[in-house]
Amino acid sequence: MSEDFYRIKRLPPYVIAEVNAMRAAARAGGEDIIDLGMGNPDLPPPPHVIEKLCEVARKPDAHGYSQSRGIPGLRKAQANYYGRRFGVEIDPETEVVVTMGSKEGLASLATAITAPGDVVLAPNPSYPIHTFGFILAGATIRAVPTTPNEAYFESLERAIAFTVPRPSILVVNYPSNPTAETVNLAFYERLVGWARDNQVWIISDLAYSELYFDGKPTVSILQVKGAKDVAIEFTSLSKTYSMAGWRMGFAVGNKKLIAAMARVKSYLDYGAFTPIQAAACAALNGPQDIVERNRELYHKRRDVLVESFGRAGWDIPSPAASMFAWAPLPPALAHLGSLEFSKQLLGHARVAVAPGVGYGENGEGFVRIAMVENEQRLRQAARNVKKYLQSMGVNTGGAKAG
Repeated sequence: MSEDFYRIKRLPPYVIAEVNAMRAAARAGGEDIIDLGMGNPDLPPPPHVIEKLCEVARKPDAHGYSQSRGIPGLRKAQANYYGRRFGVEIDPETEVVVTMGSKEGLASLATAITAPGDVVLAPNPSYPIHTFGFILAGATIRAVPTTPNEAYFESLERAIAFTVPRPSILVVNYPSNPTAETVNLAFYERLVGWARDNQVWIISDLAYSELYFDGKPTVSILQVKGAKDVAIEFTSLSKTYSMAGWRMGFAVGNKKLIAAMARVKSYLDYGAFTPIQAAACAALNGPQDIVERNRELYHKRRDVLVESFGRAGWDIPSPAASMFAWAPLPPALAHLGSLEFSKQLLGHARVAVAPGVGYGENGEGFVRIAMVENEQRLRQAARNVKKYLQSMGVNTGGAKAG
């Protein structure tokens, strides 16, 4: 009875939880912490979405069990979104399933299609569910790079040549969480060709589909001819419509994968609360000005973050998409490592960030900064960071931060 449970033994301590606990303790002690650690949107959903939620919630018949695969109108709304945004034709009956956010969807799919001992290729660094969803299902993970360059494809070829059993699944996530890297359609065309040649399923996480900057829209893997033969893609309303706590997401693509996932989900849940699904329809089918507003807002925050932190003595590459910046530690403090640096930043600068090592060993040397505070708070964070860097003997160039 004293032995740990099998799946619990496969989960390491959640590194980011250490910083989260410190942040909570500091706030409980009355400190003003500028929280750039968790990717939790600070904006409200559109008013018409909230109104639809309330309207449907008032109906006496809206409170029973819903549909695990999602109500038909919502699956149709998601299919229409793919047609509008990506020019991809989707069958709402056989190629869409509604999920309780991307995380639940990825975990349910992993449960549906993974056997113990299967080898799954996943990026490192990556968002934890991209690896641990499959680890919990009994799979073995082989890491591939996150940066989508020639070394990425060389890594895929090595994995196929030297891994036993051969990998059966590849996870991709662009725009990447945590690195914010993006890809073009040529990358996906090459990837789909590779997957078809090697009989590998591709699972694409496109949670940040609408948070792109500099006029360069993100692409979907399903835009590639024949992609539906090998790929399934997850999207989410969390960031696009500021609906993170509503837990609304979708899986779209290959019919066999969708059917397997829907079957497993039918045993696990009854679907999201019907009024929430109705409100999600209103988000997808209604006015889309919120999407552009959110994109512009994060774009401005990105520019403020990069500029003000740069003037504070910490050079941060400008992300092309997502709500995150992937920041290398200031060179003079790189020896601290990402976890200790994050703790010191919280303790001395009252700024919370996420240590890169929490996203995999290749995340060491970086921190993830979430752009979830307003521009004024970002500038205040930069001023606090400048004082901390100066206290550590880092040459900040004498410029005024903010």
